Amino acid sequence: MKNKIEDLRNHLFATLEALQDEDKPMDIARANAIANVAGKVIDSAKVEVEFIKATGGSRGTGFIPDEEKRPALPGSVSRIGGSR
Repeated sequence: MKNKIEDLRNHLFATLEALQDEDKPMDIARANAIANVAGKVIDSAKVEVEFIKATGGSRGTGFIPDEEKRPALPGSVSRIGGSR
């Protein structure tokens, strides 16, 4: 898959930055359109997470990184109960 969740985050933060540009702020209607599309992408990612849970860890589309490719968060615990 070409686009990943990190790409969505980058686009959303770029939108925030463009809205805050005092010299040439982004048009509000365009920012709302971006937010609406992002919401739909996030909704589809939620469905993907539920699918992965329901199928016992089946691979998703790649939009959300597989567990072994995700960076470990401080204090997180792996599936087998050990610290990462």
